[in-house]
Amino acid sequence: MGDQQPPRVLFICVQNAGRSQMAAALFNLRADGRASAQSAGTRPAPRVHPVVVRAMREIGLDLDSATPRPLTPELAAGVARVVTMGCGDECPVLGAPTEDWALRDPATLGLPAVRAIRDEIDARVQGLLKELQGPNVKGS
Repeated sequence: MGDQQPPRVLFICVQNAGRSQMAAALFNLRADGRASAQSAGTRPAPRVHPVVVRAMREIGLDLDSATPRPLTPELAAGVARVVTMGCGDECPVLGAPTEDWALRDPATLGLPAVRAIRDEIDARVQGLLKELQGPNVKGS
């Protein structure tokens, strides 16, 4: 493949404390180095929601040290795809193909509902990876 950089995806939600954090972690796990993801928020929270940390820990992903961060032009530069989640009109229009994943905000939900959101994100992430990379990306 030469010096070609692997595709980079940016997941955006309002607080960068739930859905986008789960999506980036799952994407990076599933991509196995063939692509990468980062996440950001339009109004970042002080920390990742504890119920999200717990749900991700159940599947072996540790978000304890993850910190919500603001969306910046530098972070968005050069991404192959943007996925927004629930920020509606707040989500900026960036110079990359963008899609919205309409998923519930896990902030006030219990663990069973957050598990369902996590699993839905995982399925969508795997579909996105197939679209970006073809069939040679590690699945579940």
